Amino acid sequence: MQISYNGLKLPKNGKPIEYANGQFEVPDHPILPFIEGDGTGRDIWKASQRVFNAAVEKAYGGQRAIRWFEIFAGEKAFRQFGNWLPDDSVAAARDLRVSIKGPLTTPVGGGIRSLNVALRQMLDLYACVRPVKYYQGVPSPVKHPEKLDIVIYRENTEDVYAGIEFKEGSADAARLIDFLNNDLLKSGKKNVRADSGVGIKPISIFGSKRLVRYAIRAALEAGRKTVTLVHKGNIQKFTEGAFREWGYEVAQQEFRAETVTERESWILGNKDANPALTVEQNAALIEPGLDMASQAYQDAVCAEVKAVLDSLGQTHGNGAWKSKVLVNDRIADSIFQQIILRPEDYSVLATTNLNGDYISDAAAAQVGGLGIAPGANIGDGYAVFEATHGTAPKYADKDLINPGSVILSGMMLLEFIGWKEAARLIEASLEKTILQKFVTYDFERQTAGATKVGTSEFATRIIANM
Repeated sequence: MQISYNGLKLPKNGKPIEYANGQFEVPDHPILPFIEGDGTGRDIWKASQRVFNAAVEKAYGGQRAIRWFEIFAGEKAFRQFGNWLPDDSVAAARDLRVSIKGPLTTPVGGGIRSLNVALRQMLDLYACVRPVKYYQGVPSPVKHPEKLDIVIYRENTEDVYAGIEFKEGSADAARLIDFLNNDLLKSGKKNVRADSGVGIKPISIFGSKRLVRYAIRAALEAGRKTVTLVHKGNIQKFTEGAFREWGYEVAQQEFRAETVTERESWILGNKDANPALTVEQNAALIEPGLDMASQAYQDAVCAEVKAVLDSLGQTHGNGAWKSKVLVNDRIADSIFQQIILRPEDYSVLATTNLNGDYISDAAAAQVGGLGIAPGANIGDGYAVFEATHGTAPKYADKDLINPGSVILSGMMLLEFIGWKEAARLIEASLEKTILQKFVTYDFERQTAGATKVGTSEFATRIIANM
């Protein structure tokens, strides 16, 4: 480990977080890197840092304290070092393991397309974790926002975010289109128009399974009762559809004692309700219209029913399946209406990259928007917690913006390192402040009788409410 990064020495009165045997080892005075962020990130970070420090002091009375260490990315890094993402910043995030960042701009004029994506890929932060829950007093466009309480686990390294694409008219695009049309698609009805830009969507067994594995483990640890695989497998059968199949394999092969699939629950539930039910009758219940299918398909469904009863009857039958984590799947477009119409039916969503990006923001809109939506990017031994909104440069340095996203991301960080008492203080005092209608302009304009305050004053009230 270096003693300095980007010319700044590490705090002498702190220690780095270590990682061994799959566990983080957190000292009482951990060195935590932070990137304050671009645009409004400057105001937000100053306010949030005060909240974090106050919560830790209040919870532990000086026994624990964070030693903050600034690292650089985005506009501030470019102005100081001529580099949007200096190697030392990546090295510090890697060496010190757990960090937090504000919003970063997308560089203008080429280079890195997204600093956020670059950090995720460099540190292999394969799980984007987005909890979405309602805090009392937050204005919402839906009637019952309190019914939505989910955590989204989004695969972070593959899909269209892998960055494998070729510009229309480029030599590489022409070569790829020629190969597709004249080799892979030869003599078929499909082809790619010559004036197309072309992107590659890789979804692997490895990437899919480790994401679903992480989501199921998290559900078990948190006592959440469902894990939903979100996909577009009805159209993209060998990428999105494969994600679904590989996800079920993880549940059935690696968490057999703790999980039941939705289809297995139907079979077991039918047998519980009528112990005399034959395999054929059970098959007809889980596949309406089965008698009109081919004999081969009928035989396959009956074989499936028999296999489930034979393998799970003793361990999951007689209602035992009801205590297991239910693993099901939903088509990506369907889940958008499901979380509005039946939010209480969902708890953990495991998604491919692009679907997870969409659904995270859509879900956040139901409980107050991105201004109060936290997030994290987590890998094996590394974690970066972050604001989920943009930089809003026109509001920069005006002390106006809601710091809730970074504050709640810091709450997630504290919970992640085991400092749960400080995390709960932040969550409770933030909600209390909102209930007092002491809020920034984004909430004030939607809340009757509210007092509009700036970023820093909002943080001050949160601290007072601890």
